[in-house]
Parts: sequence; C-alpha cells; structure tokens
Amino acid sequence: MALKFNARVDRILSARNSLVCVGLDPDPALMPKPLRRLKPGPQLERFLGGIISATYAHAAAYKMQIGSYLPYGPTGFELLSRLPKRIGPTRLKILDAKSNDIPNVMRMWRDGAFRRFGFDAVTVSPWLGWETLEPFLNDPRHGVFVLAHSSNPGSLDFQEIPTPRGPLWLAIVGEVRRLAHSHGNVGAVIGATFADAFRGARAALGNGIPILVPGVGAQGGSLATAVREGVDARGRALLVNASRSILYASSEANWRRAAGAEAERLKVQINQLRAGLRTG
Repeated sequence: MALKFNARVDRILSARNSLVCVGLDPDPALMPKPLRRLKPGPQLERFLGGIISATYAHAAAYKMQIGSYLPYGPTGFELLSRLPKRIGPTRLKILDAKSNDIPNVMRMWRDGAFRRFGFDAVTVSPWLGWETLEPFLNDPRHGVFVLAHSSNPGSLDFQEIPTPRGPLWLAIVGEVRRLAHSHGNVGAVIGATFADAFRGARAALGNGIPILVPGVGAQGGSLATAVREGVDARGRALLVNASRSILYASSEANWRRAAGAEAERLKVQINQLRAGLRTG
C-alpha cells in the first residue's frame, strides 16, 4: 500500500536530514546578470535548472508559486509542467496556488496538479469551507497545505479575528488536525514572520502533521523560533521555505554557487537548532 502523504513527508525529511524547502519563484527583474541577455524561455530554463542542481543536495522539497510563472506566459507553464519530473521522487514538489473553489473546480485542480503536472501537494485556502477540500482528501497519496497564518502584514486583517476556538487561524489549525488524523494528507501553512504562532500551532497539531513555513529569508521571519517551536517531538514535520534569499544570493557569474551555499547554510543552521533541542 502506498504511503499517505504525511508519512511520506516524514520519510523524506528523515532520509534527507533536511527541513529545507527551496522556493522556485522566478522573477524576471531579479535574474542574474549572465542570464539577462537570453530570451525568456532559455533564460528561465537555465536559471531553474541551475538552481535545482546547486541546491539539490541540501533540499528536502521544492515549492513553485504559480504566479511567478505567469509573466512568462505559455513558456512558463510549459517549463512548470516539466519541473516535477526534473526534481524527481526523492524530494517533495509543492504547487503554491492557495487555491479554493467549489468541489467540482477543486477536482480539476487536483487532477491537473497531481496527475497532469506531477506535483505531490498544493497549498489551499479554507475560505469557501471545508467541503471544498474533499477532492484532495480522497487522494491520500497527495497532500494539501491549508493556509492558516500567512506571512504578510495584512494577514492580521482576518486571520486574528476571535472565534470560540481562539483566533481564526488557530481554529483553522484545529480543523487541519482533525482532517490529518482522518485522511493522513493535510498540513498547515504558518508564516515565520508571526513567531508567536508556532507554539500554539504545534500544540494543536501534535506529532507528524507537517507545517509549511514561508517568510524566512527575505521577509525576515524568525528561523530560530519557527524551528524550536514548530518541529514535532521527533524534530521533523516542518518545511522551511526560502525563495529570494536562495535564488538571488548573487546576481553575478557565481549565482549557482551562491544559491547552493545559501541552501547549505540554511540546512546547517536548521539542523543545529534541531540538535540543540535534542540535547538541551
């Protein structure tokens, strides 16, 4: 029997000894200087191929923000469709779409993301109601990361609204726990820029339910708090995403080497924090 998604996350994090998720979010305005003379298609392919090769030894996962491929038009989506195969089965491939719609449309998201493109998981919003996630819950080999507390400052506008179960984001985390125990393929998104959220999120989720963490790196979120408060009792169940800080570590000819060095630095720093938890 195939592993359920959350169990596969744990296996990959353990096998790779890494919690690093590299965000493959290309920005035409930030391309390294040696690539700027190229046409969009070759530029994007060379850039993403170089980043994957440079960071592969240090990454447990890759996350692709779908909006980053729109500026490249059909060329961007054609390349996006090839990335999961390029990355392969030993790393997680996450499509960051924050999608949500009626169940019929969400079935199309599921079939496209998993069966056509080959992603392992997608990010989703719970805003339309939990019934909208049913198409994903019925496919336990693939996963969904439910947006609970995002990393942007405006998240406070809605996500902190009080409810009988605490702030709205924590009520969402509680439902993620229920669905994860029932289906084995649900995790939560908690932004590193709101460090106080991690202790409550992990307490609500318990062990084995993964948290995807944006906001480390260019957004200035607290890596130390995210790791210390966000990992489970085994020191796993956490994916720390970094995009700009890795992709654009250098704009010069050494951009590949710089990206690899930044991914390695992040992995080492996270593992040192985890080691401190085990020995402290």
